[in-house]
Amino acid sequence: MKRRTKERMKKLDVGFKTVDNALVIKIQGEIDSKSATHLRRKIDIEYDCANVRNMVFDLKDVSFMDSSGIGLIIGRYKRVSALGGVIKIKGANKTVRRIIELSGLGRIVKF
Repeated sequence: MKRRTKERMKKLDVGFKTVDNALVIKIQGEIDSKSATHLRRKIDIEYDCANVRNMVFDLKDVSFMDSSGIGLIIGRYKRVSALGGVIKIKGANKTVRRIIELSGLGRIVKF
């Protein structure tokens, strides 16, 4: 089981940069239950350190996302909106965008 988890984490990469008043989160790979837990920790740490109000998820290189990814974004939305910020999603491919829209998440975040 540990080997499979390590293989899955190899399929995931995340990078951060600060632009204006936003933390830009570039995710590459697959977002599922295992990777969402890892991402959640990393994103929260970076957001706390960045001293910004908004978040931008760059999903251009996300090849797969399930409901765990939706939960990840909703959790960050709650955190950011409590501080008066907004979340934006950019670059989502057709499949990932459809998952976001079907979940209703598209009504609370901007594309």
